[in-house]
Amino acid sequence: MAEVKVKLFANLREAAGTPELPLSGEKVIDVLLSLTDKYPALKYVIFEKGDEKSEILILCGSINILINGNNIRHLEGLETLLKDSDEIGILPPVSGG
Repeated sequence: MAEVKVKLFANLREAAGTPELPLSGEKVIDVLLSLTDKYPALKYVIFEKGDEKSEILILCGSINILINGNNIRHLEGLETLLKDSDEIGILPPVSGG
């Protein structure tokens, strides 16, 4: 199991009350589930439910998750394997003018 640093931005940081925290997991999904167990308010900011009858969680389309600066959408998605000292950035949509 990899020990990683998770960095939270914008409203995710505010909801968790911290800009970063250490978590562990084999894959990105493991770390995200640990994060949402620790901070339940983040669950439906990061995930959306798939099928109404199912408990399958799908990454919210507007959330970007980066591993060492690389978007997981260009890797193996939620199944991307992690290694010790990886840095995961979770970025919600941001607007401004």
